[in-house]
Amino acid sequence: CGMRFHGSYEAPQWKHVQSSNPPCDPTADDRLYHICISAISVAVMLILAILARRMKVGYRQKGLPGLLSPVNFLDHTRHKGLAVAVFGVLLCKLWGLVISPNPLPFTKSTENKQNWVILGVFYYPALYYPLLACGTLHNKVGYVLGSLLSWTHFSVLVWQKVDCPRTPVIYKYYSLFSSLPQIACLAFLSFQYPLLLFKGFKDAEKDNAAEDLSSSYYSDYVKKLIKKRPAKSSTSGTDKPKLPHRIIDAVKSYIYTPEDAFRFPLKLAVSAVVSIITLYQVGLVLITAVVPTLQIARMGVDEDVANLLAGFKIILSPDKKEVVRLVVYYMWCVEVCYISAMTLSALVNLAMLMRSMVLHRSNLKGLYRGDIYNVYNCQRSIRASRPALVCWMGYTSFTAAHVFIAMFVQTLIFFLSLLIAVFLVIIPVLHAQNLILFQILLSMPFWLMIILVVLIQHITARFCFIKKTAGTQDLDKRGSLFLLTYLLFPVNVLIGVLLAFWRLIITALFNIVHMGRMDISLLNRNVEAFDPAYRCYAHYLKIEVSQSHPVMKAFCGILLQSMGPEGKAAQRTRDAEEGIQLVQQEKKQHKVSSAKMARGRWQLLYTLVNNPSLVGTRKHHQHQTAQSFVNGSFSRSTKQGSKKEAPPKEDQAPASN
Repeated sequence: CGMRFHGSYEAPQWKHVQSSNPPCDPTADDRLYHICISAISVAVMLILAILARRMKVGYRQKGLPGLLSPVNFLDHTRHKGLAVAVFGVLLCKLWGLVISPNPLPFTKSTENKQNWVILGVFYYPALYYPLLACGTLHNKVGYVLGSLLSWTHFSVLVWQKVDCPRTPVIYKYYSLFSSLPQIACLAFLSFQYPLLLFKGFKDAEKDNAAEDLSSSYYSDYVKKLIKKRPAKSSTSGTDKPKLPHRIIDAVKSYIYTPEDAFRFPLKLAVSAVVSIITLYQVGLVLITAVVPTLQIARMGVDEDVANLLAGFKIILSPDKKEVVRLVVYYMWCVEVCYISAMTLSALVNLAMLMRSMVLHRSNLKGLYRGDIYNVYNCQRSIRASRPALVCWMGYTSFTAAHVFIAMFVQTLIFFLSLLIAVFLVIIPVLHAQNLILFQILLSMPFWLMIILVVLIQHITARFCFIKKTAGTQDLDKRGSLFLLTYLLFPVNVLIGVLLAFWRLIITALFNIVHMGRMDISLLNRNVEAFDPAYRCYAHYLKIEVSQSHPVMKAFCGILLQSMGPEGKAAQRTRDAEEGIQLVQQEKKQHKVSSAKMARGRWQLLYTLVNNPSLVGTRKHHQHQTAQSFVNGSFSRSTKQGSKKEAPPKEDQAPASN
């Protein structure tokens, strides 16, 4: 029966599917295209190298070393679109290395695929490197080359997908759907480079570092940080927000709203886009690899399935047509459960991504203020180190990998949970038959005893053993309380076993839901250092804060502005000091008073004296031991004894920075 059942509908369906999607060869041959585009990319890099060499002579630029740095990942003021789009294109190509039977277009041999995958891991970053390098020099020639290169990639890719929309890989339209993020990123590059060329930026005549420091972003951040905030009305500690307000606050904590005086680092922006693309690609694979198979099997069910089930002593109904209807209905339920599980997993990961963006901003702003303890729950040195640098380099890649694994695991767990809920709870309730789960629960007096004992403890604790006197609560009838505690000890052991299983389920569910996040640890706070993902995130924050502190860059920008001609130096210094002091008035033509200048300089000193990035450059640093510094500041433990310093408040000046 089983052999006849499988041969009647399953094998012919697969044969039909494979024959209906033969391999497609587009008119724009992929092998020839990659040979040509590789040569064009090399020519573009040579032109950019010659241009960089000339700029080095004429404008004292970094020249070739500057060209080898395609983007400044520690610059918060630059436009992030080019880097984000190129990383998106690169991720889509690297994703196709594992899915496609031919990792590289230069060969169609299926042998030694692992070696071709290793070669492709280095080939595609080199292929798309000129798309970033064209925007490195900030020159019109680079923008023209970037426009031509991006339009070439975009037009050829669209040409190939229109020419061959169907492929035999996984699903007939999988290749088309999988290339949509890549097409979108290349379309953005094809629009962005002509836009930069149209604006006519002349960034080649400026030093990149000086332009970053001269941005108004850092001064705006300092102004908002030092600005006096209105005093909040004091409320009693007993007043708690109502339930609607608490729900609204909880929803707002998962919605990221941009702020004018805060910009995300480039690597965080790239990580967010890479996570979204990873969710799309994984969800596409999970849908196209399973759902068409379930549909084919459901359409191929016939009356032979009754004989197959009878061989396993499973009789759904004497009528074979009724058996076919039930089997098709159950397979449809399985398909709905799978699609629902995948959709739920995608929505959970998107919600976790939005929550991560909110927490990223909170952590960065806290570390900018020097609030080390509230971010890390322990004292840590915020300075560059070898492990921190390694984690900073791989943070974006690790984020994509964690989202990839989390999507698979969540879909599997949610699918199994939905199957149990549908086939053991929902379907029996709807049809009022085969109530196996309910019969097990109701037939056992054990569950009734557990429920009664729990109710007795709660009721007695509420009405017998707690008394209210003068607005306070205290224990009452202690003798009866001790007797009941002793008598219910054996039953509470059984309840503890159930609570242990429930604790295991809650812990597993929490870890599964938050598996794609690296900004929180899945372990206890005391052992969170053993969580490699959270450890990577903690080190990543160290590099970002120590190398791109906005207050430090604002101070350096003020110093660079004061190094101009002698006639303008005094006026620039006065303007900078007025900005730091937040004088909300028009610039005056007369001299600034000496007292106002002294206050401005004192605020700068107060802000930057404990900056961890400057400790190593001070003269007295060589005469101090490592124990004398905590997070770049002098340790005052000898003066204060065991007295613990309170963490700085948000409305105070950033003294620890």
